Amino acid sequence: MKNLSFSYYPGCSQSGSAEEYGLSCEALCKALEIELIEIPDWNCCGASSAHMTDDFLSVALPARNLAIAKERGLDILVACAACYSRMRIAQQRLLEDEELAMNVERTIGMNPRFDGSIRHLLDVIVNDVGLANMKKWKRNDLSGIRAVPYYGCLLVRPREICALGSTENPTELDELLRFAGVEVIDWSYKTDCCGGRLSLSRSDIVHRLVSELFSRAKEAGANSIVTACPMCASNLEMRQSPSRLRFSIVHEMPVFYFTELLGIALGLSGSLGWLKRHIISPVPLLRSAGIGIS
Repeated sequence: MKNLSFSYYPGCSQSGSAEEYGLSCEALCKALEIELIEIPDWNCCGASSAHMTDDFLSVALPARNLAIAKERGLDILVACAACYSRMRIAQQRLLEDEELAMNVERTIGMNPRFDGSIRHLLDVIVNDVGLANMKKWKRNDLSGIRAVPYYGCLLVRPREICALGSTENPTELDELLRFAGVEVIDWSYKTDCCGGRLSLSRSDIVHRLVSELFSRAKEAGANSIVTACPMCASNLEMRQSPSRLRFSIVHEMPVFYFTELLGIALGLSGSLGWLKRHIISPVPLLRSAGIGIS
């Protein structure tokens, strides 16, 4: 396996509301010998408040991170789907629009024309580390978990910045879950929107979208959903339990980050700490399946 070193952009969610994703990402990368060199003094990428309100700011915010990464000369690794989308869109616009790039450069005081690769962790694990190489690290089998893989919108749309092999039927997450021993259930909703960006402004739409996703996951026979997006995970967890959020619809189905399940499959310590941060606890499901966590 080739040497894998990246400028790492953690993003806001993984340092706050989705800290369990950040912790499991870092632990997993360490185990898989992926070197993460955090971008110093990184800032918010603007998802989704900036790009919904101010076009220039939506480019300038991720551009500052791109400029810092440019000085270091490494490709960028991102684990948050929303951050990945904002960084890739900004990169494309800056490289194609010189006038915009000049205006951004005057604003941030750095050259934002980053021409390296911006990669999502899911892509790196499947295509650079490889499932065959991961076998030597596997310690636990996750049979008993019946999951639908949920990619959401931002890893596959728009087509020009798709992080994965297909915009319509990506399979990278499916492959990783099967490697871990999860029973992966096929469904037609893996790239549907959960309405995350409308959580505050149109909660009625979000309730409908989330309810449809859980209903279809249950109909398919799943006992959990697995995602790679902090925005999706938060939205899915918050919107399903009436004991935690008024007017929610009763589902009580655990939502995992793929890094958590891979970490458990590799026998990494600290997994119980990640799982305790969830709104809907996945611990009972894991224990009922006889899967050890620590």
